[in-house]
Amino acid sequence: MTPHEKHPRLRRRFYEILEQGPHGDLVSAMVSRGLTLLVCINLLAVILESVPSLEARYARLFDWIEFISLIVFTLEYAARLWAAAEQGAFMKLSPNKARLKYALSPSGIVDLLAIFPFWLDLFLPADLRFILVFRILRFFKLGRYSAGMGSLLDAIYSERRALLGCLVLLFGATLLSGSLMYLAEGSVQPEKMGTIPDAMWWAIVTLGTIGYGDVTPVTTAGRFVASFTIVTGIMMIALPAGIIATAFSNEIHRRDFVITWAMVARIPIFSELHAVEVAEIMRLLRAQVLEPGAIITLRGEVAQSMYVIAAGDVEIALPDKRVQLGAGQFFGEIAVLRRARRSATATALTRVRLLVLDAHDLQALMERSPQIAAHIRKVARERLGDEMVTKDGDLITEELEEEPR
Repeated sequence: MTPHEKHPRLRRRFYEILEQGPHGDLVSAMVSRGLTLLVCINLLAVILESVPSLEARYARLFDWIEFISLIVFTLEYAARLWAAAEQGAFMKLSPNKARLKYALSPSGIVDLLAIFPFWLDLFLPADLRFILVFRILRFFKLGRYSAGMGSLLDAIYSERRALLGCLVLLFGATLLSGSLMYLAEGSVQPEKMGTIPDAMWWAIVTLGTIGYGDVTPVTTAGRFVASFTIVTGIMMIALPAGIIATAFSNEIHRRDFVITWAMVARIPIFSELHAVEVAEIMRLLRAQVLEPGAIITLRGEVAQSMYVIAAGDVEIALPDKRVQLGAGQFFGEIAVLRRARRSATATALTRVRLLVLDAHDLQALMERSPQIAAHIRKVARERLGDEMVTKDGDLITEELEEEPR
């Protein structure tokens, strides 16, 4: 094998190790957990280093922690930069353009900031307190390694429009309350409420339910406005909190099944897709829990979804035999491509948790990505030479060959 052939494989391997994280292979899991631990140690060192007595006593230890962090995070950044061409979103770009895209992406900027403070301190001496605080930005690296933080960030991003609407409402409430308080209290307390900006400071503090107490209304009208502002503030806090809590709950609910990332990636239809593409498919999956005896699919009905068994056992009843499938196996996968009629009835033998991918979701995904569409059809046709029901799932020839309805 020529060096030219080895190069992409090595780069691909680096990408898999860095991106798959704890749901990938052993090496990827160890690297992910090691980097997470190093970030936590580094953050703890930054906090303790701000204490003069501890800084004087353990200065050498803190220096070693920072030196090791610099080396590791610099190597990580260089590896991610080199392997950026393997990201699904960048694969159509040249390697250099892909690396530039990564460097300018939010995660790339965070990775750069993780090593920037130490180099800044080496070549451009600055206030130590500035360097210490700047290093706290390494906390945001946990968004890549922590599933919980990743879920929270995904929840916030998915509800960004609703949260932006909440900010607009908050600004409007602040402006209205501040203006009313200026009218009610401006002449009575000119030093505190003499301008609308001063009154808006009181309004935002009150709406935020903080209430410093540095400014309080003294007139009847001012107290009425304050009462209105306090009630409005409760709603202003509850609204975004409810939005984020609901979205976060939904993300965590999905991630209860997302622990089967490796399982989904091993499904023949998806096995050769890139990690980013698999992740995109996983976001389309929905959870379904069924009790023993429940009918999942019925022979003769038009197929609408494919199913991956996350936990439990399912029986596939064919005309001439019955096949039992367990956790990690799947069925109805070709039916997602062509909505043919089911050739078998699937029944839950135990309480089962299923990952369901609806046909329209996969069709939309394939329309957006011709590469995914071509790959899925290729693998599906290759599998048509297998038995109707394999140890991994059922295959129905007509489901691929018929035109979609």
